[in-house]
Amino acid sequence: MMKIKERYFIKIVPHRGDVVHRFELTRRNIMTALAAIAVILFGSLAFGGVQLWRAHAQVAQLQTIATQQRAQLQTIDKKTAAIRSQLQKVQKQNQEIQQLIGVRPQVQKLSETRHTIDALAMATARTAQESDTLRRLTMHVLNVRHIQELVRAKALAAIPSIDPVDGAQVVGCYCYRSYPDSEFHPGVDLGADYGEVVRAAAAGTIASAAWDGGYGQKIDIDHGNGYHTWYAHLSKMEVTPGQFVHKGQEIGLVGSTGFSTGPHLHYQVMLNGSAIDPDPFLNGVPAKVLAQLP
Repeated sequence: MMKIKERYFIKIVPHRGDVVHRFELTRRNIMTALAAIAVILFGSLAFGGVQLWRAHAQVAQLQTIATQQRAQLQTIDKKTAAIRSQLQKVQKQNQEIQQLIGVRPQVQKLSETRHTIDALAMATARTAQESDTLRRLTMHVLNVRHIQELVRAKALAAIPSIDPVDGAQVVGCYCYRSYPDSEFHPGVDLGADYGEVVRAAAAGTIASAAWDGGYGQKIDIDHGNGYHTWYAHLSKMEVTPGQFVHKGQEIGLVGSTGFSTGPHLHYQVMLNGSAIDPDPFLNGVPAKVLAQLP
């Protein structure tokens, strides 16, 4: 059997009735139209719901911010009130104290307050300037002290104060003796093995490094402060005249050149052209010499 489609007719008759408009609709057309209308309505409702939810969320956020700001303002108001109350108490106490000591209470004018602030600012500036001046003076004093220490260290370095052959035993004194010759011995003889290293007893400039009669191969160091040190009977000289040497620097080797009975070092200290006893200078600067330093 053939299924007869249900059809619906819509007629539009104008007022004058000249032409009649006739529309034919099937059941499917109606259902489709209704479904489309339902989808549009549902979508509109859903979109409106989302917008409404967002609006509620924004309102809630704004209400939270407003509450926080209101709480902050209340806190500020409380602090301001507390400060105002404290200020009033202080002013009242000042007035009471002024009355007790017989001073007439005075209300400080705005101009006076500004003057006080300006005075405090000037005092602060002066204090900062004085601080800078004090800092510069301190640095100057420290620099002067540092220079003094350097000068003292340089002076100490130029004074004989070490054993030229590192702890050798004195085998010949600074004294009169009869052997190997009968005369005053102007230095000390330090026992050492042949070829042992000889070091400068103080910093200075090599005045001479050559053969000198009975001294054999001899080095003379000028320390620039009136002191000279002599190192004699060397087997080898490792410096040249005019060379600057540091305290403890190797300058030659022990030998037995010149008038010598065996390997040793003749060590002699001269001060302003005269021989002095080297023994006090073998283990540091003598106390009486230190006392004369700046």
